[in-house]
Amino acid sequence: MFEEFKKFIMRGNVMDMAVGIIIGAAFATIVNSLVNDILMPPIGLLLGGVDFSNLFITLKEGAPPGPYATLTAAQEAGAVTINYGVFLNALITFLIVAFAIFLLVRWVNRLKGPAEEPAATTTDCPYCLMEIPIGATRCGHCGSELAMAAAD
Repeated sequence: MFEEFKKFIMRGNVMDMAVGIIIGAAFATIVNSLVNDILMPPIGLLLGGVDFSNLFITLKEGAPPGPYATLTAAQEAGAVTINYGVFLNALITFLIVAFAIFLLVRWVNRLKGPAEEPAATTTDCPYCLMEIPIGATRCGHCGSELAMAAAD
């Protein structure tokens, strides 16, 4: 069983997936920092000094009762909150990651070059314009002989 497990782990796609997960985790840290430390402060400033991570709705006050100046203060008081500002940060992070992946896939596809078109297997009958196999000598739709069309 150990040999079978070792063979499974050492397969190329498992190792590639492990490397991808590790790189993805590091990339997520960078993107989170980009969102929280670079993008959100100017956006919050443009919106009147709003700190998105501190946007929340108090459902049930804790002890001591609110209002709470920050999300941390509300959580320390034991208040039940809906943290929509944290959700907005996560949403922006997701959009940045999705856009970065889009750019990466687009770049890789350009490196591969244009995809080869598969060879055509059908053509149109010159008489009824219905689709027929390329090697057909008679149209299956209108019955016309296609001896000259097949020779082309």
